[in-house]
Amino acid sequence: MTTTLEPVQLSAPAPRALVDRVLKMRELAILAVLVLMLTATQIDNSAFLSEQGVKDLLLNATILVLVAVGEAIVVITRNVDLSVGSVLGVSAFAAGSFLESGGNPVVAALIAVVLGAAFGALNGLLVSIGQVPALVVTLGTLYIIRGVDSIWVGSREITAGDLPSGFTSFGHDGLAFVPYLAVLAALVLVAVAYYLRSYRSGREFYALGSSPEAARLAGVAVRKRILTAYVACGALAGLAGALYLARFGNVDSGTGSGFELTVVSAVVVGGVAFTGGSGSVYGVALGALLLTSINSVLPSIGVSSVWVQAIDGILLLLAIAVDRVVALRVANVLRKRAAETRSARHG
Repeated sequence: MTTTLEPVQLSAPAPRALVDRVLKMRELAILAVLVLMLTATQIDNSAFLSEQGVKDLLLNATILVLVAVGEAIVVITRNVDLSVGSVLGVSAFAAGSFLESGGNPVVAALIAVVLGAAFGALNGLLVSIGQVPALVVTLGTLYIIRGVDSIWVGSREITAGDLPSGFTSFGHDGLAFVPYLAVLAALVLVAVAYYLRSYRSGREFYALGSSPEAARLAGVAVRKRILTAYVACGALAGLAGALYLARFGNVDSGTGSGFELTVVSAVVVGGVAFTGGSGSVYGVALGALLLTSINSVLPSIGVSSVWVQAIDGILLLLAIAVDRVVALRVANVLRKRAAETRSARHG
């Protein structure tokens, strides 16, 4: 078996290697576009990359990075979570209500994380055990959570004046131009990336996304992995809700509305294939940083912010087109390998 496969491996690149190479190229391309865009903006507006300007860019990206990392875990398993915006909003208000009554900030953040994880578990159970399509489940929970949030919050609004000064200061302060929120997001990013790459259970998410049936035959606990992915996504959305409150010091019934579309865009633009099984959370972080930077760059050069959503949509379509090209290339490589294997066996 081994001797017949060696010539094939030499004559055609492995599909996995091809995908990895393309994804790395995409990450480098995102980084190059980001650097060029920021450099051009700095030339046009010398105050753009000041210490405060860089700090604002990182602060704006922090919330999106956290939620997008959680979303990426779900998408890697060939699923999706459209309820993350609603989870962020209700978690932020839960944390704010606790703080408003004199609660401890750390406990408030934990409440937000646990609440987010609970909603994630609900999504995961319906998708993994109920066998309901993820798009249907999370679209339904999006509206359910938003409805619960609207009933609970009503016309109430929590502002910075209702929160402990140390909590809101944490949302703005940092080490030189690097805010504490960005440091926290970076730690989460590195931890998730290390887990997905270095642990068998982490690699099983990719196996599940590549081929659910093959993963099941290989002994992967499919339902458990899907449930874990959704719980992690919900927990990170909950954490992002607490940090959103610290960052902006304001939350109401509309907080997080529509945010899920930006999150999905960041994930796909960052190189995670919507068909699952490939991608890196580092690429997702770059995608999130690119989208938030566009939101900051356009107004600074005098372009209407109305164009932001149009550009996000164009980037999303380009990313999907790249994924389609890669899928076709991989299918072609697989056909060639199968043909060469048959030829080697008959030769």
